[in-house]
Amino acid sequence: MLGGNIKGSTRVMTTAIALETTKGEFGFAIALGIILLFVAFSINILLHYFQSKRV
Repeated sequence: MLGGNIKGSTRVMTTAIALETTKGEFGFAIALGIILLFVAFSINILLHYFQSKRV
């Protein structure tokens, strides 16, 4: 289960990666995956930083 989208309106990153992979656009799919990892790690670092400042 990856998520979903409304055709022509919305697309989440995970379904975009799956779609690009099935189209054979592996380079673009990997680039999207790296961007997704960067966003996830950035949010994690920011949350950790702000939570540790509250102590």
